[in-house]
Amino acid sequence: MATNRKRSNGSSLHHDTNPWLYAVKIGFFAGLIWGIVRWLFYAMKFTTILPGFAADPFFRESFLKTGWGMVVGIGCFIALSIIAALLYYVLLGRMRGPWPGIVYGLAWWALLFVALGPLLGVMAGVTKEGWNTLFSELCVFLLWGAFIGYSIAFEFTDEASREPLGAH
Repeated sequence: MATNRKRSNGSSLHHDTNPWLYAVKIGFFAGLIWGIVRWLFYAMKFTTILPGFAADPFFRESFLKTGWGMVVGIGCFIALSIIAALLYYVLLGRMRGPWPGIVYGLAWWALLFVALGPLLGVMAGVTKEGWNTLFSELCVFLLWGAFIGYSIAFEFTDEASREPLGAH
């Protein structure tokens, strides 16, 4: 059980985190980090899905294949990640550990690659994409979901109480 620790000057070590702003920050960094990883996977031909797939409804594919198109695509993935992090906080924010986030990433992958992506024409679908693309994207989305979920869980549950006392 965590104790209420005080600094030598009497002020409290505990700080209150604004959960909405924190979720936005986590979503931003999740989108930035994993958007760049997706771009690297695309550049190394591990996946055929454009890094800017989230911007596909708004821009031509020819633009999204350019350098600025990649930047716009990563920006749209950041926006998607912010929405996903806020949604995670609302739905699963009090769950502990990395597993809810991993399942959350799997759910987003299924939503994008099985349901919405093919429906909107952004992706060809699981029966038409190659195994490299499917597994590469699955891995990225699992890690993306774990990043979002575990970051939020660590901040808003008692996960921090398991850290050594001097770690804060």
